[in-house]
This record gives sequence, C-alpha cells and structure tokens, in this order.
Amino acid sequence: MTSIIDIDRLALVLREAAEAEIMPRFRALGAADVREKTSAIDLVTQADEAAECFIKAECARLFPTATFIGEESAAADPALLDLLGKVDVAIVVDPLDGTANFAAGLPPYAVMASVVARGETVAGILYDPLGRDCLLAARGDGAFLQRMGGRARVRVASPAAVQDMVGSGPVSMFPLDERRQILRNLAEVRVFANYRCAGHEYWSMATGHQHFCLFRRLMPWDHLAGCLIVEEAGGYARRLDGSPYRATDVEGGLLVATEPTSWRALHATLFRCEH
Repeated sequence: MTSIIDIDRLALVLREAAEAEIMPRFRALGAADVREKTSAIDLVTQADEAAECFIKAECARLFPTATFIGEESAAADPALLDLLGKVDVAIVVDPLDGTANFAAGLPPYAVMASVVARGETVAGILYDPLGRDCLLAARGDGAFLQRMGGRARVRVASPAAVQDMVGSGPVSMFPLDERRQILRNLAEVRVFANYRCAGHEYWSMATGHQHFCLFRRLMPWDHLAGCLIVEEAGGYARRLDGSPYRATDVEGGLLVATEPTSWRALHATLFRCEH
C-alpha cells in the first residue's frame, strides 16, 4: 500500500504490542492496574501505558523522522497536539481503544494508528487484538481487511432509508439537552448501539455492517484512522456543521454515513427540533 510510512510494518508493530502488552493483561488486571483519568468512565490501564511505550519505541526505531503523538503521551504533555498540523509526518496512536471494556474484561477493544502528513491524514490502521486482524487504508488506495489468509477490499453498506439504518456512537458525550433531542430522534432509525470503542464502530461501518456512526468528542487518536478507512471504503464523513473533518479538529462532532444524501437525511432527522 502506498504511504510515506510503511503501514504494513506499522500494522505489525500494533500487533506485536497487542500480543506483548495487551492480551496477557486481558482479564488479569488488578485494582492497582486501573485508574480514572477524568471520570469513572474515562480510564487508563497498565495495558494502555505499556502498549504505548512499546509502539513509541518501535516507531522511533523504524520511523525516526516521524513525530509520535500517543493518547497517553498527549495526556502527559498536551502541547503534543499542537504539533499535529505543523510537522511533516506524525504517527498518531491510540494504544488501547475501548479501555472501559478492556478493564471490565469485555470485548470489543482495538489498537489504532494513523499517519498524518502536513496536517492531512494519509493512512490508517485498526487492529483487533482478539481477532488478530486489521483494517488498513492509504489515502487514494482503498480500504482492506488484512487476515492471515490474505487481504480483501472492504466497502460500506449500500444506502438505506433513515428508518432502515443501523448505527452506533457515544451519545452520552453530547450536552444534556442536545442528548435528549438526539435520543428522541434516534427512535426513527432501525437500530442504534454504543460499542464503547470507536475502533469497532468504524470497523462495523467500513465493512458494511452499519450505515452510520455519530460522535461528539473529537480526539485525533479516536477518529483519524477509522474515518480515513471508512472514506476509503466509500463512506462520507463530515462534522456536524457539514464542514470537512480535518486532522487538527478537536471540536464540532462527527457524523459518518454511507454517502452524502444519506448523511443529509440522517442529519436532518437526528437534529430535528420539536417544540
């Protein structure tokens, strides 16, 4: 796959980190291995930190000219985020997406990485430690499911009417009044869920198993890889005001759909006000 970073090698780093630092700790965490970051549902575990250290070290060895921006590194040094639109090449990593699930001994969870070149996302990887497979994409090259048996192109689902749509996302991130409105309007779609793992919400979207994803909080490690993969699989993503989603955006929410007409119909439904 074409990219300024060898994303096949980067995908292997994610797999190695998962096998060395994440899977041995699954359902084996002690109380001291889990702590709150900002709230009782925003957690970090020993697995998050160890996996990020592993990936960071390997990226420094394999891709020494790239700036590394990891979720846990940025938590310790928020100024790292300011570099994303300034450096020539950045590797953005979520070492363990779905930490609350992992800490509870539940799937799904994922390891995610994206490559950002001069402010543009050019490659993305979603690695599933349980399935030991990954989705990956380089801009302009399409999106692919990589398994032990080989690689196959993936596509988003065919468009559907709003009443037939299946979707997912963490609506809890919206302010209370807006959340009430959205939850009421979500009654118009067929199925809505929350995986508590953006990686697998994007995975389900890119592989044609749902029609939309809805997000409020935009941190780059949560969305850059998955959003690019969905777009390369034929999908359509815009912030909630209809503007394009950029690597440096951390506000504005995100609605991801199968194509523009579906996006507009769904947006009109979800954000309809009834007095």
